[in-house]
Amino acid sequence: MLDNLKKYNIILASNSPRRKELLSGLGIDYVVKTLPDIDESFPVDLNKEDIPVHISVNKANAYRDIMKDDELIITADTIVWKDGEVLGKPEDSEDAKAMLHKLSGATHLVITGVCLTTKEWQKHFSATSEVTFAHLSDDEIEYYVDHYRPMDKAGSYGVQEWIGYVAVEKIVGSFYNIMGLPIQRLYTELKRIN
Repeated sequence: MLDNLKKYNIILASNSPRRKELLSGLGIDYVVKTLPDIDESFPVDLNKEDIPVHISVNKANAYRDIMKDDELIITADTIVWKDGEVLGKPEDSEDAKAMLHKLSGATHLVITGVCLTTKEWQKHFSATSEVTFAHLSDDEIEYYVDHYRPMDKAGSYGVQEWIGYVAVEKIVGSFYNIMGLPIQRLYTELKRIN
């Protein structure tokens, strides 16, 4: 599958183990390359769907000057959106607990922006999933933050971890998008590359 990509050396520009796992599931060859200190800020007036796209494009553009002609770079960024606010990666365990309290017993959006970049062209898209959490007790939130690694995750949680088992009541949209990469949509976009 995806024989159209054989002319490219595919680069996943992400340290996320979830994105590596998901991209590996497509059965394509790729390497991981990351650059330090890429700007992940965004204009405050962006629509929620445009925020992770803006960041993923910024990540891709950081590679443009050092790209080779045969490289295809995949960048992505995921945000959690709740009540008009971006819940990014927590600063510390107290911040993680505060975010999980906001998500407890409520519905939020997970939006991932993806950018595909070569020397000649750039294409981007976003995917949105709606997630409803059951009410979480203080003890459950404390347990999750103490026993798992929410610090590298938007919204302070990984849906594939314990908290996903006990908190997620309903998902509308892609489960894999909530993990950090809308893999079915990415596969569709990769198939369209000439």
